[in-house]
Amino acid sequence: MGEHIEPLQDTAEEWRVTATRRPFQGAKTGVRTDDVVMPDGSVVTRDYQTHPGSVAVLALDDEDRVIVLKQYRHPVRHKLWEIPAGLLDVPGENPLHAAQRELYEEAHVKAEDWRVLADVYPTPGGCDEAVRIFLARDLSAVEGERFEVAEEEADMEIARVSVAELVRGVLAGRLHNNCLVLGVLALQAARGEGGYEGLRPAEAPWPARPFAS
Repeated sequence: MGEHIEPLQDTAEEWRVTATRRPFQGAKTGVRTDDVVMPDGSVVTRDYQTHPGSVAVLALDDEDRVIVLKQYRHPVRHKLWEIPAGLLDVPGENPLHAAQRELYEEAHVKAEDWRVLADVYPTPGGCDEAVRIFLARDLSAVEGERFEVAEEEADMEIARVSVAELVRGVLAGRLHNNCLVLGVLALQAARGEGGYEGLRPAEAPWPARPFAS
């Protein structure tokens, strides 16, 4: 097994689908069943959730604290500490605009400096969701009334927690939300790789969810 010299990169590929069924479609997500042709010519069935995509925001203040929210998540029967996040509700929506909206609605905060921390497929074996995680800095409060919350968000807690404490929480197994975990560890990695200037710009292309600039 030889050493891999070139940088690793995922590659787009689409195996032939001979039939598709949609047994369920909800307001935002659904279930799709595809009959997929394997490399050996056999045909197998793959069930997966369809998802419009999401954005998440690691909002970092000038005291090296991150804005986090604690929210009930029924499928896992937990209240999880998370970073602000939300669905890409409008097809083709610019993910930066969606992230700015979520930061305003969930934390009543705006940011002047935006960069991309990571683009991920959280569960590629069972869902086509793609998530873009942003780093937002130079924070300030938004003037005017707070966005009205409902349902799970009505019980939401909000806090500012140091990056160091969040890293300890992730490594100790106390924090489990994927966007928080990925965002915090990506932030630490970026700091060790030359700082924020090496991160991609906020408007960087995102092939998983193409958007109009």
